[in-house]
Amino acid sequence: MGSTLARELAGGDLGLDLRAQITIQLRSNHYPPVPYEMVDPCMDAIVAYNDGDTDLLIALPSPIKWKGQDHAPAYAIIESHHLNDWISYEE
Repeated sequence: MGSTLARELAGGDLGLDLRAQITIQLRSNHYPPVPYEMVDPCMDAIVAYNDGDTDLLIALPSPIKWKGQDHAPAYAIIESHHLNDWISYEE
């Protein structure tokens, strides 16, 4: 169900805005569900990645860390939260 739901969400067929799409992706397609606080960083990562700035460091909400750091690169957020269906940038 996970990848199919992600494709449907990202495709826009459900008529949801990006925030709702990402919230559903994080809360429904992950176990345990990803905290709501990660919605904004995920949206920022999608924008950065699609702009070609795949290494942009994005602030993470406390107490979430990436390799012990308070920031994570856009590509790491995309990969770890399975957000590839929202990516249009090609290297």
